[in-house]
Amino acid sequence: MTTGVRRRMGVEERRQQLIGVALDLFSRRSPDEVSIDEIASAAGISRPLVYHYFPGKLSLYEAALQRASDELAARFVEPHEGPLGARLLRVMARFFDFVDDHGPGFSALMRGGPAVGSSTTNALIDSVRQAAYVQILSHLGVEEPPARLELVIRSWISLAESTALLWLDGRRIPRAELEAQLVHDFAALLAVSAAYDEEMAALLRRVLKEEPGDGPFADLVTRLVSLAA
Repeated sequence: MTTGVRRRMGVEERRQQLIGVALDLFSRRSPDEVSIDEIASAAGISRPLVYHYFPGKLSLYEAALQRASDELAARFVEPHEGPLGARLLRVMARFFDFVDDHGPGFSALMRGGPAVGSSTTNALIDSVRQAAYVQILSHLGVEEPPARLELVIRSWISLAESTALLWLDGRRIPRAELEAQLVHDFAALLAVSAAYDEEMAALLRRVLKEEPGDGPFADLVTRLVSLAA
């Protein structure tokens, strides 16, 4: 038989609960539209108690962004198994899973939300981009990237961000097509850079050598050849 008595949460447990509640609300609506009263109600506590754990909405928002940025960065972690094209396709699928599940929250993370321009928000965004950059480098097996390769990877990460933000505005292009297109975009950026630099050309040849005939990179070549026919 239950007594109906609520279990008292510890300080850190309550903080984590409030972060989870806030992130859930931010995932469904813009953080600007979510009030402290709503967060308190969803957590089953009073408004003053929220302020006991967080000085204000901004600090709670930044804590929620921290959790979101950690989760988003983890989406770029992929086992070093199989050809690169297939790995990137799996990464893009997980990336868009996050974007799909946390639409307004993702937009807020990338655009700054209520904390736009703050050092904390900028640092969180940069940490996600850096984590993605390091992961892609590791998949390419490069420890000290030349300038052209850094340009390719960072440009591609920015492209993935902007593509996701545009997709959220109406979802007018099928998600699976965008995931494949972004993998093709990576190969295309790499190929253009290889046309200007032998070191990049050698890297591209190594990558393509490991790609199967039915992989996403081969699919891009087939599509490009058909355009010239």
